[in-house]
Amino acid sequence: MLLSALAGCVSDPAPTEQLRLTEQALAQAKAVGADAQIPELQQAADKLQLAQTAMADEAFKDARMQAEQAELDARLAEARVLTQKSETQLASLNAQIKRLRLQLGDLQ
Repeated sequence: MLLSALAGCVSDPAPTEQLRLTEQALAQAKAVGADAQIPELQQAADKLQLAQTAMADEAFKDARMQAEQAELDARLAEARVLTQKSETQLASLNAQIKRLRLQLGDLQ
């Protein structure tokens, strides 16, 4: 009896907060434009599903690890999308600057 009580104290608690953070990270990645074209987003969704399954099986340590990995994948997907958008904006601004320089050259 004492051993089972000690084992209960050692077991991991349910990672409900981590799952919430992971779901939030996935939603944020989708909000900035991440879609199925971003492999990390699909990886995050798959790992979240594994975490939810582990949670249902009360394998809380595995659930936490999968959820943490899913959160990181979702954040990477978000960063990739934001980087792509920044690079596109930068290319557009550089093209505008080039056009303006050509126009100014024609004026001189």
